[in-house]
Amino acid sequence: MKKIVLACLFMIAVATQVKAQDNSEFKNETIEFIKITGATSAFDNAIAQIGAMVPDDKKEAYTKEANGTLDGLYSKMADLYMAEFTQDEIKELVAFYNTDLGKKLASKQTTLAQKAMMFGQSWGMEVQTIAQKYN
Repeated sequence: MKKIVLACLFMIAVATQVKAQDNSEFKNETIEFIKITGATSAFDNAIAQIGAMVPDDKKEAYTKEANGTLDGLYSKMADLYMAEFTQDEIKELVAFYNTDLGKKLASKQTTLAQKAMMFGQSWGMEVQTIAQKYN
């Protein structure tokens, strides 16, 4: 009986270890996906913009510390994507973003999102004006 219990515990431990390795691989693939979609350049630009107010003699230290926060951000973002996509779907997305079309989309995604946000704000003001007519 004792041997059976120990064998079961061992199997659970092995299964947990395999699951953790699978999850780690999944997370790494998801972080790769996030990076190839253009997030890296967007974060680099944000760090540079925010750091514009940092004095030149402290900019190197600021940049190093700010870049040090990126691993945590990528990890949180990966968790978000992993909740919505399977590992196979992430692999497909990585494969797409490694194509010429995927690379083109990644290079234009930030600019497109910014322009779309301006369109959305303009549209929101238009709808607000319409709503005010009915008050």
